[in-house]
Amino acid sequence: MHLRSLLAGVMLAVLAGSAPALAGKADDTLRVTLRDAIPNVDPYYNTQAAGLIIAIHVWDTLLIRDPETFELKPGLALEWKLVDDRTTEFKLRPDVKFHDGEPFTADDVVYTLNTIIADKKVATPSNYTWIEKAEKVDDLTVRVIAKKPFPAALAYLSSITPIWPKAYREKVGAEEFAKKPIGTGPYKIAAIDSSGEIRLERFDDYFAGSPKGKPAIRNIVFRAVADPTTQMAELIGGKADWIQDINADQFESLSKLPTVKTLRAEVQRIAYVNLAGGGRDNPDSPLKNIKVRQAIFHAIDRETMAKQFMPGGSGVPDIVCFDTQFGCDQSKAVHYDYDPEKAKALLAEAGYPNGFDTELYTYLTPSWGGAIQNYLKAVGINATIQQQAVAAVIKAAQEGKTPLAIAAWSGFGINEVSPYLQYFFTGNVLDQARDEEIHKLVDAGGSTNDEAARLKAYNEAFHLISERAHFLPLFSYVKNYGMSKDLNFKAFKDDWSRFYLATWN
Repeated sequence: MHLRSLLAGVMLAVLAGSAPALAGKADDTLRVTLRDAIPNVDPYYNTQAAGLIIAIHVWDTLLIRDPETFELKPGLALEWKLVDDRTTEFKLRPDVKFHDGEPFTADDVVYTLNTIIADKKVATPSNYTWIEKAEKVDDLTVRVIAKKPFPAALAYLSSITPIWPKAYREKVGAEEFAKKPIGTGPYKIAAIDSSGEIRLERFDDYFAGSPKGKPAIRNIVFRAVADPTTQMAELIGGKADWIQDINADQFESLSKLPTVKTLRAEVQRIAYVNLAGGGRDNPDSPLKNIKVRQAIFHAIDRETMAKQFMPGGSGVPDIVCFDTQFGCDQSKAVHYDYDPEKAKALLAEAGYPNGFDTELYTYLTPSWGGAIQNYLKAVGINATIQQQAVAAVIKAAQEGKTPLAIAAWSGFGINEVSPYLQYFFTGNVLDQARDEEIHKLVDAGGSTNDEAARLKAYNEAFHLISERAHFLPLFSYVKNYGMSKDLNFKAFKDDWSRFYLATWN
């Protein structure tokens, strides 16, 4: 059924007084639908944005970032200080319990950090390679030691480093822990069923003084619904209370329904095309030629894509970063105008006057991939689209099988550029450029406490990334949300959906 017909049918039902009642408020259960299933809810073993959302509800970090100001506030740690240029000491809260009732101590922090830095199965190792080790001073004091000065340490420890329960995880093992995990967060996982539905219950013994606060809503149910039209139908029909990523052309129609309310908010997420200039997929790949990559940059009309796919204030940056982040300076990048004739000329200069065949991997909205496919075809590049699930695209990228990949970046909510640079330009499994000069600059910027030296290194790295056409930002996100009229939900700039702050009317 087309969305217009669906909306028309539901509108008639509403006007006739026969629309279904929304059940979320009635049984104090918030029903959230996500586009992608989460194969492993343990946050260290998935790279999906949805996985991070589960994580902030079930687990806590040493520090917790204020979503409005980005200020770091006490989380599992009450106090912290720099002992030397590589060592940070944390004084832990004495009143924190895990969901099984066991107390949280320094042993849990030491176990978590020392385990993840040694585990080759961790999904995003670049987030933790800076850690040398963690040491226990006493039951409520721990030290985290970096391999070398790492000025972003506190930012990483405040967002993407949740703490495991040592005793429980050692007892049940990693595989069972992923099926029945526990943390210290404001919600506990009540069940994960075979269909991938994840049920959370409010943890009534959650520690006082947490910046997250005590949740108002008792239960949350997360379900994966891949089809956007089905998501819409479930929201309209009362089976779901919250959806996101509503297509722009559907947003206004949905806003007119009396049982639903909508929200539009600019968030720190950027759609991009990553080009395999290092030739991991093919040692003879045309993408190894800088002129071919620059041709692709000129071939895509990013401004039109932003207006068409992200109305409401989307920007078109030249580098993947956000103005609030340390190290982000768009003026340091090379700008590429939309110029298909120049793209054709560059392809001819590179030895491909008739273009070439390639593959374009994506998990994002199919129309985005279709638009890029058409832009490339117009200059002679025939790109076959590989539309796959998030996990499949990430796996293919890690294996070096994605000549071109469309995806989105939000930076794990860390308010500086190092996560992006560490993730894509340090020679790891997601580095498609394999550019040693950029690698050295990223390393230099991430391993000194000298702010001026950091900025210099990051600016030079971003200039080379753009000049050598390794990574093309498409547009920033303006997110469209739909929700029950009974739900109070606030969107934040970092694109983390904090349902523990949501309330019913």
